[in-house]
Amino acid sequence: MIFDCDGVLVDSERLTAEISAEILTAAGWALSADDVLARFTGCTDEYWKAEVERRTGRVVDAAWEAEHGSRYEQAFDDRLQAVPGIADVLPSLVAPFCVASNGSRARVRGNLRRVGLLEHFEGAVFSAHDVGAGKPEPDLFLHAAARMGVAPDQCVVVEDSVPGVTAARAAGMRCLAYVGGNVQPDLLRGPATTLFASMWELPDLLGV
Repeated sequence: MIFDCDGVLVDSERLTAEISAEILTAAGWALSADDVLARFTGCTDEYWKAEVERRTGRVVDAAWEAEHGSRYEQAFDDRLQAVPGIADVLPSLVAPFCVASNGSRARVRGNLRRVGLLEHFEGAVFSAHDVGAGKPEPDLFLHAAARMGVAPDQCVVVEDSVPGVTAARAAGMRCLAYVGGNVQPDLLRGPATTLFASMWELPDLLGV
């Protein structure tokens, strides 16, 4: 099993979108949290940076990170939670599992640590920074499968974004698409994809 992180393991997407909307609006690109979710859920860091630079004229570099990064970190420290049900489900899974995210390895590990899930993924955290292209390209999922020693057609991906389900299909993997409220369900429908609304459904969907 290959889990996405944001929105699947940690309930970070709405929190991140709220802060991003405030920062981008102040920088001259007026967006609501819903706008941020619609534009950027599941995207790569490179896409985010390119769009922000194009729309605001600001360079997203170390200075930008120094100016704004602490706001995200403080919010995650204070308010980040695991997606409901996932902490109960992970110990019951029989198949090996990992996490594969478009975010950096450090960010993924930090957020999993904050919500008490990192112990389940030690040695099994993969980032788009490890490969040439992130989601929606299949490279990250294929990399994760290879590192876990499992053929792509034997993998199940748990995702919640359009880039994520697109990458899973391109990798030839079955996809369980979590309808967590951040993406319209109809956008996630497609071949080899099953929609579900609660992490407590995972064992039944996997037949365990």
